[in-house]
Amino acid sequence: MATKIVKEYIEDNIENAKEDKSEIMQMIYNAMQCANKAVYEKSQEDEQLTGMGTTMEICLIIDDRLYIGHIGDSRIYRIRRGVMQKLTEDHSYVQELVNEGTITPKEAEHHPKKNMLMKALGCTPIVEPDVIERSIYVGDIIEINTDGLTNMVPIKEVQEIVTQESDNIVDSLIEKANEAGGIDNITVVILKM
Repeated sequence: MATKIVKEYIEDNIENAKEDKSEIMQMIYNAMQCANKAVYEKSQEDEQLTGMGTTMEICLIIDDRLYIGHIGDSRIYRIRRGVMQKLTEDHSYVQELVNEGTITPKEAEHHPKKNMLMKALGCTPIVEPDVIERSIYVGDIIEINTDGLTNMVPIKEVQEIVTQESDNIVDSLIEKANEAGGIDNITVVILKM
């Protein structure tokens, strides 16, 4: 539901926004707000759906710019000249502990509350997603994944698989996560520029 709403919102509004960076970013923010409202209202209609929510990653490429909408603990990475950089920051309790200096990033990898989200789409009537913009060059690779991948496969292994020349990168990453236990849903998207 959230994906469909965001896709339709962007398709309906992209022509009016695509010439101005701030309008593009506002459009992404508004699209996520619309999706949030729909998911939240659906969760209020049915007792079995109470508390449902989702993470969401939006990547919109216009010319040489990458526009990102992000909420939750799914991630977006950019690999440029062999260097993998995380472009999003998890909206999780454990990430807040890392930001405060209470625990180290290494300790965060195996913290018992690492999946406790502080922000997600559809859990509250209003949400504050991150909307950012980054450069994109020919040769860059954008890797988008749910935590079902990064909770199971060390990021160094993800980088090695992504940077190899192969038509089966997504399948290889999902297979690797499943071999490691596959305890959560695993979604991976690869964009090669």
